[in-house]
Amino acid sequence: MEVTAPAPCRPSACLKVSQVLSRIGDKWSVLVIMRLRERSCRFSELKREVDGISQRMLTLTLRNLERDGLVSRTVTPSIPPRVDYELTALGHSLAEPVQALGAWAFQNMAQIEAAQAHYDGGERRP
Repeated sequence: MEVTAPAPCRPSACLKVSQVLSRIGDKWSVLVIMRLRERSCRFSELKREVDGISQRMLTLTLRNLERDGLVSRTVTPSIPPRVDYELTALGHSLAEPVQALGAWAFQNMAQIEAAQAHYDGGERRP
């Protein structure tokens, strides 16, 4: 598959793209998307499985992903009500490139850490 470079974008279009990338590229969104890639989850499961996320941040992340059409929320009437979250078709289409980016980071972590140590050691380029 051949990938072509995108045409230069108008300032308003670039701003919109930047906003979308900012949202889907944040730490918590990526982790939630990767978790939901496997199967739907209840809120409490996500909270338990996304290490370090607070209840408030998980709520905000899920709301934003739902607003962007990446996650759907299903409420099942029961006591207490059961709420399940799952990726939409759009969310699944995003999970693949996010997974590839994560794999790249994992494969290159040693080089990145070495570069950081070199930089932090004061051996910066002029």
